[in-house]
Amino acid sequence: MELLPSLLSSLKAVDPGSVEQEYSVLRSRSLALKRDLGLSAEVGALKENIKKNRYKDILPYDQSRVVLSLLTSDFDSDYINASFIKGASADRCYIAAQAPLSSTLTDFWRMIWQHDVRVIVMACREVEMGKRKCESYWAAAHQSASFGAFTVTTQGETCPNKDMVIRSLTVTFQQDSRSVVQYQFLSWPDHDVPYETAGVLDLLERVRSSRGANSSPVLIHCSAGCGRTGVICALDYIHDLLVTKRITADFSILSVVLDLRSQRPSAVQTKDQYQFIFTAVVDLLERRLRPAGPQLYSNLSQLDTHETTTPTPAPPVNRPSSVLKMNDTYAVVNKPKQSHPPPSSPAHSRATPRSNTGSRTLPASHHYDNDSEGVSATPIYSTVRPRAKPLSLPHSATPIYDIASPTNRMSGEEPDYQLVSADQPSAADDDYEDFSASDMTSFCSPGGIGFNCRVQKPRGPREPPAEWSRLER
Repeated sequence: MELLPSLLSSLKAVDPGSVEQEYSVLRSRSLALKRDLGLSAEVGALKENIKKNRYKDILPYDQSRVVLSLLTSDFDSDYINASFIKGASADRCYIAAQAPLSSTLTDFWRMIWQHDVRVIVMACREVEMGKRKCESYWAAAHQSASFGAFTVTTQGETCPNKDMVIRSLTVTFQQDSRSVVQYQFLSWPDHDVPYETAGVLDLLERVRSSRGANSSPVLIHCSAGCGRTGVICALDYIHDLLVTKRITADFSILSVVLDLRSQRPSAVQTKDQYQFIFTAVVDLLERRLRPAGPQLYSNLSQLDTHETTTPTPAPPVNRPSSVLKMNDTYAVVNKPKQSHPPPSSPAHSRATPRSNTGSRTLPASHHYDNDSEGVSATPIYSTVRPRAKPLSLPHSATPIYDIASPTNRMSGEEPDYQLVSADQPSAADDDYEDFSASDMTSFCSPGGIGFNCRVQKPRGPREPPAEWSRLER
């Protein structure tokens, strides 16, 4: 524990500019590591396996790929786009996989059954930005679906909060049945990072609780199985280092992510995702160092299942009987005559004051502004949580995803990657689209809807009728 405070202080002192530079170092060292270790992806590039890859430039390394040995038909092969990831205490702690395609659904369940997977983390939605990112490999609630020789029954669905859906699945294969729990995280926008770290860390707490003493690997997937999947693997790995007290003075997030990239290509794919790990680890360390005390809630819905301390009532105030009678029926609210901070101020960035963990402190009680005892106590208005960041970037922004073949890069740097759909051979038809207003020739092109068109201002009054200029006689 003596090491954790100094580690927390050092991570808090890291500025975004340093993280950006470190991410550049990560990319160049990843390329060198791939060369030094002789990492290859020959099996994934075979002609018969090309269509099993969601993106043609994200292929599992031959040295760490999941090899399927369970056969359910004569047409089964041993290939699936998935990789084993080492944990803090086990060599095969996680399976990082791409989301299944319609043609690989049976292979997906073959992998789950073969390695006795009991917990699945799904870090994406089935459709994002209008594009299919994952085929549904489960049934609707209280229904069953067949995937080859496997029958999957969804026993139930729960939504503990707005970020998560938990599904209880029963999988049957050759008269044998197993229970599998799927955690789908909904609040991780494509091309982006979550709004706050608390949701992801709470997700991992639930996953660890479900896993218990089971030593089988946890299956983690997003769309490609590298960006969001890599972040989750990194955070859970660091958590295990803290729990097992294996964290050392030379701990660095760079080393953790570099080790991940030696097992799964492009793990932690973007600079923003790399920065998110730093923020989440600070949150994680603060949770470990926080002394035992009152429970803080990060979501108001949690109040339904937790006991709260009833605030001590304020002493009664003597008022005229007419006022008391009115207050029995009406809540008279007069807004205080004071200036409020602008929307961009920190006071409006959260519903209530938060710690770095994303938890909010709830006010002890509410007061009416016409209550002389409570006017200055606690504001009765809670600010509204800001909108989530837009899911697309301006055309002039730096591309989030690495570029497959950069034209200008220094020698020794790792090339960036771009997720390119394996279904289309054209590099231009990738799975992520950028929108540019400059591509539009006119907002009021012929045949368009013309919402932005203006009616031109008349140049002047029309000529008056001839009768108006006739002289009266």
